[in-house]
Amino acid sequence: MTQISALIISRNEEHKIKQCLDSLEGIADEIIVVDSYSTDNTVKICEEAGCKVVQRAFPGYGAQRQYATSLATHRYILSIDADEVLSPALRTSLKKLKNEGLTHRVYSFTRMNFYCEEPIRHCGWYPDIQIRLFDKRYATWDLSDVFEKVIFPGTLRPEKIDGDILHYRCSTPEEYHHTIVSHAIIEGRVLANKLDKVGLITPWLKSIKAFANCYFKKYGFLDGNEGFAISKEEYLATMEAYKLARKILNKNHDSDC
Repeated sequence: MTQISALIISRNEEHKIKQCLDSLEGIADEIIVVDSYSTDNTVKICEEAGCKVVQRAFPGYGAQRQYATSLATHRYILSIDADEVLSPALRTSLKKLKNEGLTHRVYSFTRMNFYCEEPIRHCGWYPDIQIRLFDKRYATWDLSDVFEKVIFPGTLRPEKIDGDILHYRCSTPEEYHHTIVSHAIIEGRVLANKLDKVGLITPWLKSIKAFANCYFKKYGFLDGNEGFAISKEEYLATMEAYKLARKILNKNHDSDC
């Protein structure tokens, strides 16, 4: 039997994290939670569930996940977010794999994303392949502030596991908007470090393209009102990111003059 360390990064997730922890029962041999100083009952819930909780300021998603990985006792890492749950099918697959012994270095599975409790099958949200189970000797997280991913040698091929991660992104449109804006602010700073210049109309052009990509190219219109709402948030988030990047770059330019 292979032992698995489950890793969660959190901040103010008291309404969601219990369901996440329950889904790890029988799968994880230890659960490590790296919490960014939650002000609600997140830490208490995790401690009562027997998790090892470490509090640490949030440096970015990639760096926080890699720090959590460094705390793991076991070779195999299962990374899951506080608003995610292992589906019954995925739990069955992981239990079978765990009992037989993990033989691959990297594993992947699909993620079903929910918008206000509705499963979204388009908008680029499904099948949303995720690398979340890996041998930490052969794979690790990149250090991206946002849109982080597991990196591993090109000679390795992820083994697909049956079942979905269920990702409950939000309970209300307002919650989703808040999350997407927070990500956009991080992305704006990343863009400012990558780009030399952001033109006056660039935020508008990029935003229109983001909406069209989500709603038309990725068939968001087939998800009805939810698909339109998600596409609209893609527009707003892209606008926010590029406007912030432009503001930062212009400020830096003025400082250099």
